[in-house]
Amino acid sequence: MPDIRAIQKALAEQKLDGWLFYDILHRDPIAYRVLGLGHVIAKRRWFYMIPAKGSPRKLVHRIEAATLDSLPGEKMVYAAAEELEKNLKKLVAGARKVAMQYSPNNQIPYISLVDAGTVELIRAQGCKVVSSANLVQQFEAVWTQDQLASHREAGRAIDRITQAAFHEAADRIRANQKFTENDLQQWILGQFRASGVTSDSPPVVAVGPHAGDPHYEPAERGSAIVRKCDLLLLDIWGKTLAPNSVYYDITWTGYMGAKVPEKYAKIFRVVRNARDAALTFVCDNVRAGRPIEGWQVDRAAREVIRKAGYSKYFVHRTGHNIGQEVHGTGANMDDLETHDVRRIIPRTCFSIEPGIYLPEFGIRSEVNVYVEERRADVTGPLQTEILPLLA
Repeated sequence: MPDIRAIQKALAEQKLDGWLFYDILHRDPIAYRVLGLGHVIAKRRWFYMIPAKGSPRKLVHRIEAATLDSLPGEKMVYAAAEELEKNLKKLVAGARKVAMQYSPNNQIPYISLVDAGTVELIRAQGCKVVSSANLVQQFEAVWTQDQLASHREAGRAIDRITQAAFHEAADRIRANQKFTENDLQQWILGQFRASGVTSDSPPVVAVGPHAGDPHYEPAERGSAIVRKCDLLLLDIWGKTLAPNSVYYDITWTGYMGAKVPEKYAKIFRVVRNARDAALTFVCDNVRAGRPIEGWQVDRAAREVIRKAGYSKYFVHRTGHNIGQEVHGTGANMDDLETHDVRRIIPRTCFSIEPGIYLPEFGIRSEVNVYVEERRADVTGPLQTEILPLLA
């Protein structure tokens, strides 16, 4: 059940007349999470309007009339297109500016879930449609204490599994066993199952040039054999099986040898310094009570890599919001793919993960940062150097 009063308070603060939710075919997972909707039939369009003042109103199709019965408010129904338009006028009556899961020019793709035609339909009722991005962050990306506890529990398991995977790879090398990136990935997934951890997709296990691909997927056929003297990158994310649990997401690198070559160590130092510059920027400003926006964190890291001469090899944003989905709906640390002007607000979590991706190899260092009112903390250990795995 949504906290209607809290949402109305936020609408008043943002000078909005309402938050209009819309869905068909379960295209908008944000709406279901914010409204607390379980599985409902959504083969026809439904609308739910929370006005800044007064009671909510809902509009559903006659043959799916019970879809929003779990939510408070007056119910209207439609079948024919003319009936839909007539009731839409009633649904948004008196509202001049409403928020929807819409982002002008698709600036924030994770929020831009309402199709252009529906936006046009609402505008035709005399409403200005604005982005719900800040509302979504406040009511969907903010963690409860239980969610923070689930993040830390997942983190303990994933930290242990990550280090165990490096040891497993080293043991196989010592035993002269032939194994691939995919073999090690499947071993990690087995550890997930044994530890009560789940994920929306398998971890990245990458050596050599594959580590230079930020989203490399080691397929069962065609993945590289892991050999002595390889650079090994592990990007691992997961969450517990508890309801509403949230993700933990990290990247570490190791070297399948006794001494890390300088060509790898040099790039790692640049990446580490960029990561730490972003961390310092966040921690100092949060401690001082100064507001910060996602793009500023990205710039703090990117400037370090630019000055080192590797800017063209830093091909993704510095970080992303983390929530019930590994890529959450709060502010991203992004001044590259987008210019994310959303403020970082208390009780949200995000990754800081700068990387340099060269043709022959790539290095990324990823940590998670949880922000409170006057404090920001990394929720796991910091990698300070590439791990020499056969030392």
